[in-house]
Amino acid sequence: MERESMEFDILVVGGGPAGLSAAIRLKQLATESGKEVSVCLIEKAAEIGAHTLSGAVLDTRALDELLPDWKAMGAPITTEVTEDRFMMLSESGARQLPNALLPDCFLNHGNYIVRLGNVVKWMGEQAEALGVEVYPGFAGADILYDENGAVKGVVTGDMGVGRDGEPGPNYQPGMELHAKYTFFAEGVRGHLGKSLEARFDLRKNADPQTYGIGIKELWEIDPAKHKPGMVMHTAGWPLDNHTYGGSFMYHLEDNLVAVGFVVGLNYSNPHLSPYEEFQRYKLHPDVRGFLEGGKRLSYGARAIAAGGLQSLPELVFPGGALIGCDAGFLNAARIKGTHSAIKSGMLAAEAAFAALGAERERDTLTAYPDAFKDSWLYTELRKTRNFKAYMSKGLWMGSILFGIDQRLFGGKTPWTLHNTADHGKLKPAAECTPIDYPKPDGVLTFDRLSSVFLSNTNHEEEQPCHLQLKDPRVAIDTNLAIYDAPEQRYCPAGVYEIIREGDTPRLQINAQNCVHCKTCDIKDPTQNINWVTPQGGEGPIYQGM
Repeated sequence: MERESMEFDILVVGGGPAGLSAAIRLKQLATESGKEVSVCLIEKAAEIGAHTLSGAVLDTRALDELLPDWKAMGAPITTEVTEDRFMMLSESGARQLPNALLPDCFLNHGNYIVRLGNVVKWMGEQAEALGVEVYPGFAGADILYDENGAVKGVVTGDMGVGRDGEPGPNYQPGMELHAKYTFFAEGVRGHLGKSLEARFDLRKNADPQTYGIGIKELWEIDPAKHKPGMVMHTAGWPLDNHTYGGSFMYHLEDNLVAVGFVVGLNYSNPHLSPYEEFQRYKLHPDVRGFLEGGKRLSYGARAIAAGGLQSLPELVFPGGALIGCDAGFLNAARIKGTHSAIKSGMLAAEAAFAALGAERERDTLTAYPDAFKDSWLYTELRKTRNFKAYMSKGLWMGSILFGIDQRLFGGKTPWTLHNTADHGKLKPAAECTPIDYPKPDGVLTFDRLSSVFLSNTNHEEEQPCHLQLKDPRVAIDTNLAIYDAPEQRYCPAGVYEIIREGDTPRLQINAQNCVHCKTCDIKDPTQNINWVTPQGGEGPIYQGM
């Protein structure tokens, strides 16, 4: 099919912190040098920031480098951290650990509590003001390659395709976007990034990436209980000592509190439900005391790349680069990835600008990974590189080992532990204990569908399902038969259901519920589920999450 095409110097796929920082930095360099550089950024969400979800406590170090005057420019970054609490929970009690005993990476002095969606929206405005062509509502559906096998851009998704895959009455073909270099900034488990890793064997020298799922709610609470600037993290209950995870509660401005729960996707019990663990956590006395009398405003979920330095793939390939969480730059020990995403975008931009200045195109930007290895970001990630591997040994053992690593060795241990893929960790359901979760009370705890409603998720039903099964039989013959269909529980949006019609069970996929967290693509034990982008503009519409 003949498609319309557009040409740019740089194409950025993804409008999160990494993609926007890359676009901004490119335009800054162009202005400083007096050269013209055309930059296009596409984002699958209906508007910039609509798919952004994070805790979030922001370390402004990278933003200080990118936009030093961000305060004067009106950035929505106003709530400075005033207090750190780290709690170890039992079912009925809690013990606060003295801050003096915590590794430095757990402390947040000088950081800010933000609604990251609002920050990203503001960054988008800065990018547009500098001349970046920003196109929300356009999903990068597939990668384009030139005659030499280098990436030459992407094609945006077709619109108006029916469930049968055939063009409908409102069909509009996608557009080809060509560039001298293309940056992939799709976020965690980007479907184009995954394709690039396979085509260019980018993981040949890296460990498998390992992930968590983060589930978050935004609450408006009683002003008498509100403590602006307070950061509280917990570990322990309701998870058992062998399951990695923990919670966060961040007190924002205007009586708002971000509360959430993270579960490492290397858990072994297929009966475990990260969503239900989060709901149960809110019933703890030290948590419910803040939320009682409040109102839940928003809900969302997102996978988190947690493998650290040893799970970073090769960052570059002919014609492009992976940046931000598409590569996996998050520092899991700090529970922070925004500053690292911004820095990675800046480093890639500087490498590409130099290549354009030398009249190169579609080669391999080796200056980007070289600059990363010389940066403070590499030093930071190297210091905490063993965190996830330690914590996979259990809460208490992992905490002791990581504490020794940080307090005694300063993160400079002579060994590097290795990560293994999450999907291989599930045990057969018959070998594990079922978990009895309490029914939602509709006050502090809620069911999945009422939660999805608060995420403003929407998908046109008459389109091909974006949750693809490589072999539909596996869902019943393996996942249900051996693991009791864990996709019913690890999905935080009620997408997957086992429907029993007589004696014949079948898997029903409610794709319209999908909040694009990517957990199914990661945790499915047979790797039978492939997440691809739906039509542009669809999915959740988070209000400043």
